[in-house]
Amino acid sequence: MTFERSRELAARLADLVPGGAHTYAKGADQYPHRAPGVLSHGRGCRVWDADGNEFIEYGMGLRSVGLGHAFEPITDAVRNVLDKGTNFTRPSIMELECAEAFLSIIRGPEMVKFTKDGSTATSAALKLARKATGRDMVGVCAEHAFFSYDDWFMATTTMDGGIVDDEAQRTTSFHYNDIASVRHMFDAHPGRIAAVFLEPARTEPPVPGFLEGLRAACTEHGALLVFDEMITGFRYSLHGSEATYGVRPDLATFGKALANGFSCSALAGTREIMQLGSRHRSGDDVFLLSTTHGAETPGLAAAMATMAFYEAKPVIETFDRQGARLAAGFAEASARHGLTEHVKPIGFPSNLLFATTDPDGNPSQSYRSLFLQETIRRGVIMPSLVVSYSHDDAAIDATIDAIDGALGVYARAMEDGAEAFLEGPPSRYVFDRRWRS
Repeated sequence: MTFERSRELAARLADLVPGGAHTYAKGADQYPHRAPGVLSHGRGCRVWDADGNEFIEYGMGLRSVGLGHAFEPITDAVRNVLDKGTNFTRPSIMELECAEAFLSIIRGPEMVKFTKDGSTATSAALKLARKATGRDMVGVCAEHAFFSYDDWFMATTTMDGGIVDDEAQRTTSFHYNDIASVRHMFDAHPGRIAAVFLEPARTEPPVPGFLEGLRAACTEHGALLVFDEMITGFRYSLHGSEATYGVRPDLATFGKALANGFSCSALAGTREIMQLGSRHRSGDDVFLLSTTHGAETPGLAAAMATMAFYEAKPVIETFDRQGARLAAGFAEASARHGLTEHVKPIGFPSNLLFATTDPDGNPSQSYRSLFLQETIRRGVIMPSLVVSYSHDDAAIDATIDAIDGALGVYARAMEDGAEAFLEGPPSRYVFDRRWRS
């Protein structure tokens, strides 16, 4: 397996595009040196790079491709609208149809507005919360990785260049499944927190009473509760986290798997709050989401076809079944190599991640890079282990075999050091989080 053509194209791309990719998580510094630099196409759960190498892929477009690459029911739906125009001067019929479809599936919200990416939707939610409450601060869950590329969140990370200093003072944090930390957050900033953001579940479910307590605390202190369902939506359940956990947020944001990789995200919520983003005669309107491409027809067509497929087929059940099968095979392989405490799957079956630690039990980018290098060598790209509907038994079996082979190298590296086996430098974190007291 060689990567000459792929690396050449990646170098040209990096010369023209800052970071060499349009999402930092896809950049070269997130992967080992011995990895494909540029992919050419994909089908189902497999992708091919510019050198013609074939891989089983996980991550699936940062979890956006839930059904599979070039999945025909979705691509057919998009083709059917292309000859009818993609963007118009007035709203299209499809905007109504997609809104009706979304609100019939996601239980709880009364209104929805579509946009192209998740960050736009979450920042719009914060804007609504600030308007509704007259407050400036936002509380976010410290354990959850990402909420927006906008300043209010990026100010909490080490990638905060270009952000004014006082922006960081408007964002504070609490801990997942720790209602005491929620109360402490509100007590530390009385009357200032406009909204509280979290993923309803990430790698573990909410403990009994946590989401209910969070809902009660937000109501008591006059803050809006916002569920970020970019990942949980259309992956953990079909009808949204309100239906799963019985707790109603004021606002919720969706994206990623909503349109099987096409650009479509959504901000949804109660009518009372969402209507603050309408236009009134008060002269104090919220300029919420006004995007030229927010409702282009290919993205909406993909979203409607994706939602229809989810309703017709056992998609969520397939995620759970295949993810559980993969996690079990991974854990068994890790045990065979004596690495149970060092390399292991974590999280829900439908959204698996994995831990890689050094001989002392510390998280290690060097050992993670080595593990990725060795699974890539065996035909699997797995920055995470997020399955799609297209990951069949043959793909899962081949992945477990690749993991088993990679763990054999990992076990040797535990004795001799990762650097003895790793080609090139280790990968980097996209950013580190930092919280100011």
